[in-house]
Amino acid sequence: MLTPEEHARAHLTHGYTIALISAAFLSTTAIFIRYLTVTYAIPPLVLAFWRDVFVIVTLLPVLGWLRPVLLRVERRHIPYLAAYGLVLSLFNILWTFSVALNGAAVATVLCYCSAAFTALLGRWLLKERLDGVKWLAIVLSLAGCALVSGVFARSAWRISATGLLVGVFTGLSFAVYSLMGRSAAQRGLNPWTTLCYTFGFATLFLLGFNVLPETVMPGGANTLSDFFWLGDAWAGWGVLFLLAAGPTVAGFGLYNVSLGYLPSSVVNLIATSEPVFTAISAYFLLGERLNGTQITGSLMILSGVVALRLYDGWLENRARLALAQK
Repeated sequence: MLTPEEHARAHLTHGYTIALISAAFLSTTAIFIRYLTVTYAIPPLVLAFWRDVFVIVTLLPVLGWLRPVLLRVERRHIPYLAAYGLVLSLFNILWTFSVALNGAAVATVLCYCSAAFTALLGRWLLKERLDGVKWLAIVLSLAGCALVSGVFARSAWRISATGLLVGVFTGLSFAVYSLMGRSAAQRGLNPWTTLCYTFGFATLFLLGFNVLPETVMPGGANTLSDFFWLGDAWAGWGVLFLLAAGPTVAGFGLYNVSLGYLPSSVVNLIATSEPVFTAISAYFLLGERLNGTQITGSLMILSGVVALRLYDGWLENRARLALAQK
């Protein structure tokens, strides 16, 4: 039987561990997406639509078999989950456009400005802690992410005002996604139930976005046949299914689980370690070498996460001692 002190420590450790594993899974999605877009030139919004469809195709039978109760949700939660799904679909769209307009390196850094957005919005909306150590972790994470992504190259920042705006809104949408996930946990919603319904609604929204005119929403399905872009390329369909059933379900699912343990600002900070895992995966799978700058950036990101974990542990011990002295 764990003591209250041991239980609190284990709670923190579980949250950090789950969030890091989530980042590791999410980091592999770039490899799948790059393969599909380069090999088959599939339109980005069509890819996003089918990715969400296959997430639902994976989750429904698994949850229905293992824990059918997770497929049921109270009617009062439906509007919230629909709004959550809309935020997810908008994040997918903004991320796609940001990569197209800014390039992968700049888009990644702008996306992870969500760490600062989440910290500020979490303090305002959810009353989450915001102090000097968290700001230090944010600075270390963003600077490290910039180094790993190679964004300090002079040519990387030759972007338009539109590209910059889209990139910042990508980070803001991811911050809102994180906050809504934390709020869903506080509402008592199971993270896997939340994942299933959120992706279900996101699929419907992406279907609608895909059929908008090209002038309004580029990168979608201009005709009905475009929805089946991969045709009889069964290898492509297989990779797309693996992208959804593997890193997407595990990555987003564990991200939601970690929000039940930790504040959204902390989970979002840990998520900035994703470029580190991407660089490591590229090293082992694609033979890409990590240079000194990328290694330095990786250490900065991990240092920010470790500093935050140690500080959370110190706060936990201080609160326990204060309680014992009463």
